[in-house]
Amino acid sequence: MNSARKTLLVISGGTETVEGIRQIREDLGSRIVVSDGNPKAPGLALADHALIANPYDPEETLSAVRGFLGGKGGRIDGVLCLACDAPHTAAAVTAALGLPGISPAAARAATDKLLMKEKLSAAGVRIPWFAAAPDAASLPALVADRLPVIVKPVDSRGARGVTLIRRAEDLPHAWHLAAEQSPSGRVMTEAYLDGPQLSTEGLVIEGSCHNAGYADRNYSRLEQFAPHVIEDGGELPSRLAPPVLADADEQLGRAARALGISFGPLKGDVVIHRGRAHIIEVAARLSGGYLCTYEIPISYGVPLVPLAARQALGERIDPKALRPRPGPGTCQRFVFPAAGRVIAMEGMEAVRARDDCILCESRFAVGDIIPPLASHVGRAAVVIMRGHDREDAVRRANEAAASIRIETAAP
Repeated sequence: MNSARKTLLVISGGTETVEGIRQIREDLGSRIVVSDGNPKAPGLALADHALIANPYDPEETLSAVRGFLGGKGGRIDGVLCLACDAPHTAAAVTAALGLPGISPAAARAATDKLLMKEKLSAAGVRIPWFAAAPDAASLPALVADRLPVIVKPVDSRGARGVTLIRRAEDLPHAWHLAAEQSPSGRVMTEAYLDGPQLSTEGLVIEGSCHNAGYADRNYSRLEQFAPHVIEDGGELPSRLAPPVLADADEQLGRAARALGISFGPLKGDVVIHRGRAHIIEVAARLSGGYLCTYEIPISYGVPLVPLAARQALGERIDPKALRPRPGPGTCQRFVFPAAGRVIAMEGMEAVRARDDCILCESRFAVGDIIPPLASHVGRAAVVIMRGHDREDAVRRANEAAASIRIETAAP
């Protein structure tokens, strides 16, 4: 049966899934089922059938899937996790239905950052030094000779609870921040390695990792937002030399094998420290943040989301289809207003009207409360701009972000 006659379950229907769902429908013509815990999630409106289930709850999602399968004409032929860090939910569904996917054990290793690092270390993958931090009192002695360090939750996302600590006296507070953002209450620490950082994304095919594109992560405002680790977008194509990208590819492939990921999407966070690639984290799902939906297709010419959907539905993907072909520049930047109640927003319509605008959206509306900037949740608006090349895209994105005004007042 070809993919056009099959049914794909997309886990998550949030705003960042909409373009990916549109691409899947346009490219494959498949029937699409979308699951999300929010009945108003915009991706549900694009689905042939909507399932209301928390994407981070495997049992709730499985229950909704079984209810769908019990209905007239209900079938699922593949599962794709898009813009949602829930590979454990996707793995639970594929395992229960006997569909292509990674094992629940591999999915757990891809979402438990401490377990991930333990497996990567055992396999000899290049990573920063790391350790579990069982309590705040033990943290200063644990990292006494290793500052600066990153302190972070073992099992959270969106930079929640992640801090870069340079002074020993700040460590206990950092531990508590991380513990508050960890569903399991667990904290870890790792060495902070300086150097350029990459976001990578591609597919694992028959145990081999094939990256479709690379974004240079922008941490130019790291000191401004300290101690919180806040990324201000990224830039494509990467400025890094082919041998450096090849080194990152090699380490990511080893990481996938170490975690038991032999199939499906693989997103990597990589730091190039002293000229060598070190793996910070990997994720066994398609990214949020529009890397896979807009930036890689434009800047590298690879339709990553449709290819991932085809693989999930059982098609064999030719690795040549994932080969990056560097082209036009794209750049993403965020808008960071002061915390408080939004009382006015200006400039977004003018940015959207520009021919070089790929995306311009706000995460807040007038009357909403913007929290103090402590994670990616506080990034109030995003722009993605196209340029003739990378440098041109960066100039345009910086200009567009600076033209947007979001005024706040005390709540």
